[in-house]
Order: sequence, then structure tokens, then C-alpha cells
Amino acid sequence: MSEEILINITPAETRVAVVENGVLQELYIERSASRGIVGNIYKGKVVRVLPGMQAAFVDIGLERASFIHASDIFKPSPAVEGAAPVAPQASPDIRALVHEGQELVVQVSKDPLGTKGARLTTRLSLSSRFLVYMADSEHIGVSQRIEGEAERQRLRDCISALRAHESLSVAGGYIIRTAAEGMGLDEIRADMIFLKKLWLSIQAQREDVPVPGSIYQDLPLPMRTIRDLVWPPVERIRVDSEAVFQSVVEFARAFTPEVVECIELYGGERPLMDLFSVEDEIQKALDRKVKLKSGGYLIIDQTEAMTTIDVNTGAFVGHRNLEETIFKTNLEAVNALARQLRVRNLGGMIIIDLIDMSDAEHQRQVMRALEKALAKDHARTTISSVSELSLVQMTRKRTRESLGHVLCEPCCVCKGRGTLKSAETICYEIFREILREARAYENSNFLVLASSSVIDRLLDEDSAYVADLETFISATIQFQVESVYSQEQYDVILL
Repeated sequence: MSEEILINITPAETRVAVVENGVLQELYIERSASRGIVGNIYKGKVVRVLPGMQAAFVDIGLERASFIHASDIFKPSPAVEGAAPVAPQASPDIRALVHEGQELVVQVSKDPLGTKGARLTTRLSLSSRFLVYMADSEHIGVSQRIEGEAERQRLRDCISALRAHESLSVAGGYIIRTAAEGMGLDEIRADMIFLKKLWLSIQAQREDVPVPGSIYQDLPLPMRTIRDLVWPPVERIRVDSEAVFQSVVEFARAFTPEVVECIELYGGERPLMDLFSVEDEIQKALDRKVKLKSGGYLIIDQTEAMTTIDVNTGAFVGHRNLEETIFKTNLEAVNALARQLRVRNLGGMIIIDLIDMSDAEHQRQVMRALEKALAKDHARTTISSVSELSLVQMTRKRTRESLGHVLCEPCCVCKGRGTLKSAETICYEIFREILREARAYENSNFLVLASSSVIDRLLDEDSAYVADLETFISATIQFQVESVYSQEQYDVILL
């Protein structure tokens, strides 16, 4: 498996594409006018406490107040020497944790999504290349992607040994990231020194920042890419802006010197995102229908509450029997949908409607294939088993808006429904509107303004109904096409 990262820069927008074996796997977009704020630290003020939701709204200086749940508010418990660790209890009442007007130092854990404000936490953390520093914990955790138990223990021992040195001692814990696998003491020490300096600088600024105000902002997307997305399978990083290329190389020299030789300035004639058909893949990722190589297809529908994925055999008829056809379609579908979740950045509750499988072994193999495909995902996922209705429920951590929400807006004609009333339906609405007007006013002439498709139907298929209506209301009805009207728009005017 080989990976390549493409970093495309324009004045208004930065795009990062992660390509695996020539196929787009992930896409990150950051616009200058609306940069993501996940990881930023703010000093805010509690503006409203909601006991019924066990939450509070906090003003951190954004357009909308941000949201914090009681479970995301760290309240240190008094330490008793020699006492055994106490299991975490249910979150206390929000009113015992915060009150209106209280100042809080918070970190953004989720960007504003749709009409919802940002999600906050008081459990502050800072990321570096190999480590995540947690200010409110003494725990040492290891990424699940580091599988060897001996390597996991070696890394824990490295952190424990380094924390014993006075120059590195700082209250808090660490999560060891996947990129730390195989790294030595020197690399991890450098990360700990960097995180300590950053944390001390944040603490020094806390008192001077006004309320609401920003204390710390995370790195821009190109630097976050080098920090978070570069791991051993990445063979090449191409950047199409000389200024950003220089910045990325300088950042890499300081924090990830081993990847400097992988970074290239792209000067090809073709636009960078045309390589590996990335632009085409972005367009496909905005469609509901995803075609499978076998002839089957997926239908992906994103709603406010959840995302649903329907698997269909389509034109695939198989070679042996129906059960084998269904099994092969489901196997191909779970690999395709795992990739679509990453490319489209779909999060929250996801319901997968697999084709019914009667063979229990086939169900197990499809679930194993889904788990394997999702193992590459940077976002945390949880999966349930196949239900009696052949549905798979899963969740995927959502920290930023999906690709569709970033690139699109609701249709001004259908208002996001995805469908339009038919010309026939609009014609019958017009008839009812004319009857309503005829009863309310004594008038002998009406003018109907509508789209060409509606007027064509009124003058053709429904012309007999129009004649009957004119007779019934003893009035003349005229029609006029309005080219700027959508199919659902019309006006009935009294002449």
C-alpha cells in the first residue's frame, strides 16, 4: 500500500487530498473566510445554563453561542494519598459545575455544524507529531493502531522515564500517536519539550486574554497535514504553491525531519487536483448514487438525524446462485462505503441497509470486511452486528462538516427536499386558487403566470379542465409564461 498527499493552494481555499494506490481516500477543505476551529482554545463566558439538558451555552466570540455538556466539564476530585482510584461517576448536575456569567477556558472539540454552535470541552489537549498532551489527566494511552504489545509497553516506558526528568516534568498525561511506533527516546523527548513549552505559553496568556477571546489557535491545514496525516505508507507530498511549500518544508524540518525528502513542489502543466482524477472523484462524492464495479450500487442519503446507505445488486446477476450474488455485492459494498465515509466525511449515526443474507457465515465475513475497511479511518467508529432486518448500525465521530455541507447549500427551488412538485400537481393547485379568487371577488378575467412546463400542460393535457372551469366561474382565463419562474412558482392575477 502506498499513499500520496496532494496539497492544493488558492488564495481563498486550501484542499488536501489523501490518495491511496491512485484512488482518493480522504479530502480536507479549509476556506480562508471560514477556517475550522477544532483544537482552538478560548476564554469564554457562560451565558445560559440548561438543567434539563445538563448543558450550558458559552460565548467564545463566535457568531453563535457554543455548547458544552456536563460530561465535558472537568472537575478535579480531591486526591487522598494512598487511596485506590475511584471509578468515574455519572456527571454531576450542570448547576453544580457552572453558573451564568462564569468565565471558562475551553477547547473546541467539534466545529459548528449547520445551525448548531461549536461543541466545547474544558479537558484541554495539545497535539504534536508523536504525542497528544492532556492537561487534566495523568494517564498514558497508546493508539489502538499500534498493535504489538511489546512496542506499546516500550512506548509507555519511554514516556514514564522522560516524565521523571525535571526538565520535562509537567502535570498531565499523554496519548502516544500511531506515528510514534518505532521512534526512539530523542524523538519523543523533542515532542515532550515542544508540548511543555506550548502549554506553559498558553497558561501565561490565559490571564491577559479578554472575555470572550482566543488563547490558542491550531495550525493551518498544510501544517496539520504534516503533523497528523503523514505516516510510513506516505511516499510523496506534493504542494502546488511555492510559498506554502517553503513553509511546509520549514515546519517539517523543525518537527518531522524524516519527511522533508518526501515533500515536492509541484510545477506540472496539469492542475494538481486533476492527478488521480481527484476533481472527478469530488464531483462523484456529491451524488446520491455510487456505482460498484460489479454493476451494483449504493444510495447514500444524508439527513439531519442520520445517514442511510442502501445496498442494491443493480445489474449484477452473478454466476452461481442468488445467495452468492448477494454475498459478493455486500462484500464489494462495505469496502466502497467505508471509502465513501472518509471521502464525504460523513459522521454521526449511520444506518447501512445490506441485501438480506440468510447464511450466517456470509454475514460474519461481510462484517469482518467492514471492520477491516474501517480500520484505515482516522475518525473513531463503532459498529453493531447485522440485525434481523439486515441493517448495520454504526457511528463515526463527527468533528467537522461533511463534504456536501462544505461545498453545497440547500436548493432554493425545492428547499432541500430533493424533489419538485410535478407540473400536473401545480396545475391543480392553480385551479383551486382560481376557484378561491372567483368566490372572493367578482371578476370576469384571470391571468395565470407560471413556468413553461406548467403553461404547456394547461394549454394541452388540461385544456378541457380549463374550459370547464371557465364555464363554472363564468370568467375567462389567460396564460402567460414567466421564464424566471421555477416549476413550483405561479401567480393568479385579477384583470
